Amino acid sequence: MARKKGIKRTCVVIGMSMAVLFLLGILVELYLLSKTGVKGSEGWLIKPSYEREDVSVTVQDIRKELISEMKAENIKAFLRDFTNKPHLAGTEQNLNLAKRIQAQWKSFGLDKAELVHYDVLLSYPNETNPNYVSIIDEHGVEIFNTSLSEPPPEGYENFTDIVPPYNAFSAQGDPEGALVYVNYARTEDFFYLARNMSINCTGKIVIARYGKIFRGNKVKNAMLAGAKGIILYSDPADYCAPGVEPYPDGFNLPGGGAQRGNVLNLNGAGDPLTPGYPAKEFMYRYNADEGVGLPRIPVHPIGYHDAEQILKLMGGPAPPSFWKGKLNVTYNVGPGFLTKFSNRQVRMHVHTNNEITRIYDVIGTIRGAEEPDRYIILGGHRDSWVFGGIDPTTGAAVLQEVARSFGKKLKEGWRPRRTIIFASWDAEEFGLLGSTEWAEENAKILHERGVAYINSDSSIEGNYTLRVDCTPLLYQLVYNLTKEITSPDEGFESLSLYESWLQKDPSTQKPDLPRINKLGSGSDFEAYFQRLGIASGRARYTKNRKTDKYSNYPVYHTVYDTFELVEQFYDPSFKKQLAVAQLRGSLVYELADSTMIPFNVQDYGEELKNYANSISSLASRHQDKMETYGVSFESLFSAIENFAKAAAGLQERVKYVDKKNPLAVRILNDQLMFAERALTDPLGLPGRPFYRHIIFAPSSHNKYAGESFPGIYDALFDIENKADQRKAWDEVKRQIAIATFTVQAAAETLQEI
Repeated sequence: MARKKGIKRTCVVIGMSMAVLFLLGILVELYLLSKTGVKGSEGWLIKPSYEREDVSVTVQDIRKELISEMKAENIKAFLRDFTNKPHLAGTEQNLNLAKRIQAQWKSFGLDKAELVHYDVLLSYPNETNPNYVSIIDEHGVEIFNTSLSEPPPEGYENFTDIVPPYNAFSAQGDPEGALVYVNYARTEDFFYLARNMSINCTGKIVIARYGKIFRGNKVKNAMLAGAKGIILYSDPADYCAPGVEPYPDGFNLPGGGAQRGNVLNLNGAGDPLTPGYPAKEFMYRYNADEGVGLPRIPVHPIGYHDAEQILKLMGGPAPPSFWKGKLNVTYNVGPGFLTKFSNRQVRMHVHTNNEITRIYDVIGTIRGAEEPDRYIILGGHRDSWVFGGIDPTTGAAVLQEVARSFGKKLKEGWRPRRTIIFASWDAEEFGLLGSTEWAEENAKILHERGVAYINSDSSIEGNYTLRVDCTPLLYQLVYNLTKEITSPDEGFESLSLYESWLQKDPSTQKPDLPRINKLGSGSDFEAYFQRLGIASGRARYTKNRKTDKYSNYPVYHTVYDTFELVEQFYDPSFKKQLAVAQLRGSLVYELADSTMIPFNVQDYGEELKNYANSISSLASRHQDKMETYGVSFESLFSAIENFAKAAAGLQERVKYVDKKNPLAVRILNDQLMFAERALTDPLGLPGRPFYRHIIFAPSSHNKYAGESFPGIYDALFDIENKADQRKAWDEVKRQIAIATFTVQAAAETLQEI
């Protein structure tokens, strides 16, 4: 019996010794973790900050070090390298560029840099059967053909892989018919033709000038009007600045230049064959003729020299003066040609092929130290129609320099509080495909963890002043950060970026603040903001909106968008791109490393009041109908008032939160992070289920433009001409009710827990 007790005592001693050793091992490991911040390659990163003896180092200090590390000459070098060859989505050149970016991100010190692939529907011209437009005589003989390619700029004559001008996803066909000039092919342009000029486009081919609205909306409008084909061209009125020479002597569009671009009407769906779901190998795909947003008529772009040869023959009535561009023609509307040419028609030849093609996103990660499950995304696309000098590569070069700067700081021992994700998207030009597919694949994770998305598309579209489009949550952060960045503008070097921006583009409503625009669409933030409700923003340099009336930048989506275009005409010093890099990088840093997420929900409350005033004023043009059908905005204004009060209360709690209490900080940060999400509706907008933001969406009539309270706006559009007025105004009431509920529900998420 005594022996058994001795054995038990020995076992207890051994067990206690093992437990002590085990606990000692844990303590040693925790000590090592506190020094290295890393457990293995995938473990928790628990080191909270930059390891320094100087405890006075602050978030502001590190941000200054990050942006001072960014250099204009590096951006220039990246731009030169990335524009060296054409890199169209789905091509070997674009995959090689993706691998180069991946390798550089690894060398910069990012924790991970991976290629992620998707198999999406892309669209390319037929290599043996080119696209063009003809004028034919009564025997069907072609007496004029448009150019098959653009005259290449000097130094680029020997490239054999330049895709000719085309509109991706155009339907195939060789339609013939009388021609109708339809101005910009806007909804209101077709209304004008039908209502004011009694011109019916059914069975006709239409010709429209680029500009004002997204080209896919032009095609949709032409289809709705019954047209069997649409020709697009860039009029000098919209793509040539006064007093400026065509490229290469200036930055204007040469007469042989033609704008490429996709003509999908996706409404946020992503890959046309897998709407709502990632285009992976296992995914069910619709047949090509069932794909979302695919045009049913042929579409083709031409240069303005060719357009002039066609338009000068046009017969029919003259249009209003504001329909006239700057070609040496009368801009007659048609249908058809002048009497002496009445036996002639137009024939389109479009043989573009749609094919499932593999694309590659590059995803780089810096894992967060304290909140690795909270993500800040900086993403921009890499693919371009040809060389992509401005679009997108000024953005891709900036993204690369920001990644390099952050990687250098990471090597020095710093690690952000939250996880930073860098993304080089593919196939943006084909409908935001790479970014949308990644968002769809990671939707559940992003819904729970996404804090903010900052876009890194083109960093310049002009060289006059800064342009910012973002959620109201970011207004204060943008204003504060631009005050700490030096202006790159000539003559303003002694001022901050904020000061030069304010002087050049003050807000209409608040002239003591610079203008900030609403987010529309047309770039890779769409899926993150409009569908997932992740706070988003974009910043770039732009033209003078008051004096520069040409659309976009003149050589947009042409072969003339080269490195030399940027270096010679837009940003010779590369200081404007540097300022944009510093702002984008600063936004990412503050969002990733501040203890409290730097959102301001009070600004949202103020903007909601402005948006409601605007939409109610639009409706009040029909005051008699509102009274007849009992339409009121009172409930919406009441919900907005509740939101504003709750927002003020939340911002007050943020001010006084105990930042040493991680639970209190997390609770408030979650309320801030989910504020944008609370303004989405899982059912989406009518007919547009992937646009779920109730406050912001692209216009149904122009994907590029952002509308506030889009559901109400769409219900009010052209309401006076709706056949069933009661039904039309009932839809307005329904949309007001949905907006009211959404704003009120969002207000409740901001209240104290």
